[in-house]
Amino acid sequence: MQFELRPFQHSDLACLVKYANNYNISKNLSNKFNFPYTQSDGIAFINLALSASPIEIFAIVIDGEVAGSIGVHPQLDLYCKNAEMGYWLAEPFWGNGIVPLAIKEMVSYGFKMFDITRIYARTFDTNYKSQRVLEKAGFKLEGEFKGTYYKNGTVYDEMVYAIRK
Repeated sequence: MQFELRPFQHSDLACLVKYANNYNISKNLSNKFNFPYTQSDGIAFINLALSASPIEIFAIVIDGEVAGSIGVHPQLDLYCKNAEMGYWLAEPFWGNGIVPLAIKEMVSYGFKMFDITRIYARTFDTNYKSQRVLEKAGFKLEGEFKGTYYKNGTVYDEMVYAIRK
């Protein structure tokens, strides 16, 4: 299945809200990713995505529709040589090999655009699919932190994967 990464546009709002308003996506993301996901959430997110220069957050576009998002976020202070990667993909497109390819593309972009030597991603210990796509994209498990995530009344372990320049 073909996809492209491109900057978000204000006209992406309807597709973004349509696909982001899904509990199966939000349950594996930070509490900043609301469920239900509203138009207000989408507007705020698009504005955030358009605020950075160089761009840190891209839309994952499939068949002309925004079907997800991926970003590389440079860190500060002692972590200034690191960037955190985050991503999600609309449920109808899961299992098509899109995310590992999008991750590889963003890793290349991140190392080219930012003065970093490491890109990391964090997952819930129960999110095996995300762990697998990170491994397919060349990330290695660097650590497991017991009981660090708290979401919807449940404590989870945090898995940290990373790739080096």
